[in-house]
Amino acid sequence: MITARSLVKHYGDFPALDGVTFDLDDARILGVIGHNGAGKTTLLKIMAGLISPTAGSLVVDGVDVVRRPLDLKRNLGYLPEESRLYETMTTDAYLAFFGEIYDLPKAAIRERRDELLDSLALDADGKKIGELSKGMKRKVAIARSLMHDPGLLIYDEPTSGLDPMTSRSVLDYVKGLRDRGKTVIFSAHNLFQVEEACDLVLILRRGKVVANGTMPELRETFGSLTYQVFFRVPDPAAFAPAVDYAASDGRYLAEARSVEELNRTTAALAADGATIERIESHYPTLEEMLLKIGR
Repeated sequence: MITARSLVKHYGDFPALDGVTFDLDDARILGVIGHNGAGKTTLLKIMAGLISPTAGSLVVDGVDVVRRPLDLKRNLGYLPEESRLYETMTTDAYLAFFGEIYDLPKAAIRERRDELLDSLALDADGKKIGELSKGMKRKVAIARSLMHDPGLLIYDEPTSGLDPMTSRSVLDYVKGLRDRGKTVIFSAHNLFQVEEACDLVLILRRGKVVANGTMPELRETFGSLTYQVFFRVPDPAAFAPAVDYAASDGRYLAEARSVEELNRTTAALAADGATIERIESHYPTLEEMLLKIGR
C-alpha cells in the first residue's frame, strides 16, 4: 500500500510538485502522465527515495520514505529513463554483480538471472552490454531492477526509444509483473500504453494533481460516451444536411452525444440521401484529456 500526502518539492523558487496526494493498493499499475515539466520524474524520484520532498509524507508498505529512504531499497526496483549500464561487462556478469550487491547466494543469483533472461527473451550470446541493441539494453536494465525480486517497481519511460515490437514485448512484461503480485508505477509519453496497461492514472499539471482514477472514472470526468457516424454521399457538392458534420479526404463524420441525438442524426442524414457506413462509440482518450487540461 502506498500513501502519498501533500508532497511538495521546490527547486529554488520553482514548485516542481505542489501538494500531490494519492493512494495505491498492492499489485496495481499506476500511470503518471502530464506534459513536459509537469513533475512526473520528480515524483518518481521521490518515490524511489532518490530525492527528498520539501514537504509532505510518503509511506510505502509501512516505510516512511521521507524519514527512512534506505529501508525502501530492498523492496524497490527502479528504472530511470536513461539507464547507465556497465557496457564493458557481459549481461551475465552484470546481473550477477547486482545480485551480489543484494547479498544473494550464488545459486540464487544463477537461478534468478536465468529466469529473468528467459522471461525477457534476452539472449545476449556472450556479448558485452555495449554491443547490444537499444532494446536489449533496456531489457538488461529491467532485469537488473528485478534481480532481488522487489515488490515495488518504479519505471520512468520503460519503452522510450524502442521499436514497436520491442516496446510491445516490454509493455506485456510489465503487465505480467502485476499479475505476479508486483506494484508498478511508471510514466510514459505513449498514452495508448498507459490506457492499456494501467489500473489507475495520475495526471499532473505544473506539479499539481488535476485528475486521478481509473480510465472509466477519468472518461466521466473529461466527457462521457459519444457516437461517431461515418457515412458517404452520392453528390458531395449538393449535400447540405440539417446536422453538423466534418469532411476530410473523402470521409464524412457526424457526432452525437446521446442515443436520442444519434437517432435524430442518422434519420436526418438518411433523409438527405446519405448512406450510413458504420457507427462507433468513442470515449475521450488520455491524449484528448491532456489537450483539455493544457499546459
